[in-house]
Amino acid sequence: MMRSRLIAYAAFVVLNSPGKLTAQDPAMAAPRVLEIDAATLAKVKARSDKGIIQHAIQDAEKALKTEPHSVTEKKQTRPAATSTTGTHRPATGGRTPRTRRAPYVRHDGVRNPEKDDFSDESNFHRTVRAADTLALAYYLTGNERYAAHAALLLRTWFLAQAMNPNLNFAQFVPNKNTGRPAGIVSARRMPEAIDAVGLLAGSKNWTAADDAGIKQWFARYYIWLTTSEAGQEQAGRPNNHGSWWQAQVAVIALYLGKTDDARKILSYVRDTRIPEQIDAKGLQKYEMVRTKSFSYSALNLYALSTMATVAQPLGIDLYQPSKPGAPGILTAVNALLPYDPEHPWPHEQIEKNREDSVCPALYAAVGYTHDAKYTDALKRFRCEATAKDEIIALGN
Repeated sequence: MMRSRLIAYAAFVVLNSPGKLTAQDPAMAAPRVLEIDAATLAKVKARSDKGIIQHAIQDAEKALKTEPHSVTEKKQTRPAATSTTGTHRPATGGRTPRTRRAPYVRHDGVRNPEKDDFSDESNFHRTVRAADTLALAYYLTGNERYAAHAALLLRTWFLAQAMNPNLNFAQFVPNKNTGRPAGIVSARRMPEAIDAVGLLAGSKNWTAADDAGIKQWFARYYIWLTTSEAGQEQAGRPNNHGSWWQAQVAVIALYLGKTDDARKILSYVRDTRIPEQIDAKGLQKYEMVRTKSFSYSALNLYALSTMATVAQPLGIDLYQPSKPGAPGILTAVNALLPYDPEHPWPHEQIEKNREDSVCPALYAAVGYTHDAKYTDALKRFRCEATAKDEIIALGN
């Protein structure tokens, strides 16, 4: 743990050393990625940054152990759902009273113990996280072993035994409904799949047919996400659910070449969503009413930070408030900074030991500001960096 924290700090120092980031070779052209700065990633490769590359290899060796998953592996399917339908039982809730046919009752922040019997969510997250990790290592090293396994993971989930490109049955509640719009937040790692595809470009293990197939899948998912009743409902949610809908839409729009759509979404986030979510003290009012107010605040910041990275190449700075002096993303990050594992959060948080949920937003804050207080916070919050986190912390 200490070693990973020191690596992250060393990466920060290297970035600020003069003459370190020059990449003249055309072969070092920036990859097609959105969640991390493409030019910075290309420079890491060009200068053969041993620390980050070695860390990427270590991450990838672990990811090689991830088995291919598909939506056909559920222990049970929702009635009327097919084996290729993405289904997620609600993450929270359970039966009340104790009868098989009684409707499930939602309890905010309480995990449903039966979730994994029906849900694809855990397998989806494992698949996409591992594919992104392996693809990054392939890009940095050229090792086709990593590309081959990343391609297998993506191909199995999205193409060979493909999940239908919608979330119609996500977070369904047994004996009550067939699906809930809230399930869209369960797919918040979709942008990582898109980055993995970009990093695999040029690999002999990622074919033109693979590339065309997964682009078609995301084109269909984009239509569903932006036109379905569930998608429209989540688009209007003022909390982290709406933020993650917008993060997915912005990334997929750019991947599909719909730049104007992405600009509209990201400008709306800057001008409307952020000012409405974050108060003058940096508290996020729509997360503060939840039973896990710290981790949900951190989850929303993760979405906003992701969109901030995506927006930068378009000339949209989400870190700068739309009105001078107004609260913004960093105001909200700062509001969480005092409450590390040694200093308890004074508001409701029924799930303990989740202080590290703020780490993604901290890596992004380091990359944007290069402010030592955020680097120090990575240590206090016991953030365990991946190679991707280290690259994010380099900024641009």
